[in-house]
Amino acid sequence: MITSSPTIAHQIAQAAVAFERQRTGVTPRSVAVVLGEGTLVVTLHGALSPAEQALARTPAGAARVQEFHRQLFADAAGPFREEIRRITGVEVREATAEVEPATGTVIQVFTTGTAVQVYLLAGAVDAGSWSGADPGQPPITRMLEQVTGDGKPRDTLN
Repeated sequence: MITSSPTIAHQIAQAAVAFERQRTGVTPRSVAVVLGEGTLVVTLHGALSPAEQALARTPAGAARVQEFHRQLFADAAGPFREEIRRITGVEVREATAEVEPATGTVIQVFTTGTAVQVYLLAGAVDAGSWSGADPGQPPITRMLEQVTGDGKPRDTLN
């Protein structure tokens, strides 16, 4: 039997699921890891508890859920930052998190000082149409790994 080592992106995705489960008790439905130009974005889908989902149905409740997760991330991100450094060999200079309460998506952005814009799309983009940039245009970040909450690969694009 031939086995291969998991990719760096897959290792980060598995670590993200493990840290979210340990930190909140919730296993995300899936996680996507994207890397480009020194910026790592980890998106955890389905990462809110049923109670948080219920609270997030009102604007005031959604604001409370967002602030709770920002603070939780600020207080508990150290071990995950260290795991990213161990996996990639590169230190994490900055880290932040944002929660989209309506969908339960948690976005963790690890950046080396660049401006990051993250857009949660309402649906999936066809994998066959996802491509790199035209010559002379800034490079387009590629999705490197997406896994389900149990750590199994869901989709890999190169």
